[in-house]
Amino acid sequence: MAEKKITLNGIDPIEIYGTRNSKLDLIKSYYPKLKIIARGGEITVLGEEEVIEQFETKLAVLILHFNKYNRLTESNIDRLIMEDHTVVLELDDDVIVHGNHGKLIKARTSNQRKMVDLCLSKDMVFAIGPAGTGKTYTAVALAVRALKNKEVKRIILTRPAVEAGENLGFLPGDMKDKLDPYMQPLYDALNDMIPSEKLKALIEERVIQIAPLAFMRGRTLDNAFVILDEAQNTTVQQMKMFLTRMGRSAKFVVTGDVTQIDLPARQKSGLAHCLELLSKVNDIGIVYLNEKDVIRHNLVMQIIQAYKQEVTRTIKEK
Repeated sequence: MAEKKITLNGIDPIEIYGTRNSKLDLIKSYYPKLKIIARGGEITVLGEEEVIEQFETKLAVLILHFNKYNRLTESNIDRLIMEDHTVVLELDDDVIVHGNHGKLIKARTSNQRKMVDLCLSKDMVFAIGPAGTGKTYTAVALAVRALKNKEVKRIILTRPAVEAGENLGFLPGDMKDKLDPYMQPLYDALNDMIPSEKLKALIEERVIQIAPLAFMRGRTLDNAFVILDEAQNTTVQQMKMFLTRMGRSAKFVVTGDVTQIDLPARQKSGLAHCLELLSKVNDIGIVYLNEKDVIRHNLVMQIIQAYKQEVTRTIKEK
């Protein structure tokens, strides 16, 4: 058994240990094979040499993160430790767009960065992953950046309104009232990135259009950044209809979670179908996000893992 003493330099130990060692306990949970003893600014680690090296590397990343951003939350710790790459700091190059009140909208995980890179090199990108992985938010940020940089003339955001079967007539209110509940996540993202008065004007001028998927039929979408969200709830016919709307100088991003399909049991998901059909088309980019990319509350990551394990058990039992 190897032993390593690590001295914390340039950081108050409480920033790593947390109140009542809450952060340290979280870090320890990722290294059950190590015995980790913290006293003041010194940490003693006992265990296999290879695992100690992994721990030391990740600890250095946590310290660098704090020194750069002056904060280290439990969510940061979860993400930074689980990240595949050795260095996963949120660099200035990761800024996609400057949002409201000086907020920096960034790619925060390696798969989000891959999504950004694919959107730079491909005109059509599929981002697949569970809730909380930032796929929709990142897509909207990329669309806002493209609009600000005058790379496109408009942004079009769409979702299948599957909960109402896209038959919205029976819902109360005018068309905007009927649609808003289905489109709210898209409004939420836009509100982070564009001042409210400007956003309202862009929507009124139809520079930004938010509509259910059924409204895309018959259109040719030129000079636009187009996002299809919740694409797992499209039918095969709807997905074909949407993808063939692509016009010149357009960017298409399709986001979805193939584990959360709300279609009738016998209805094949258009997203699942087109991923099989188009996976070998070179000019289409596909990125798969997972629980390591979750940037919501750290419980979300644990919930996704629990459901994933349940699905695995069910498959084995069958």
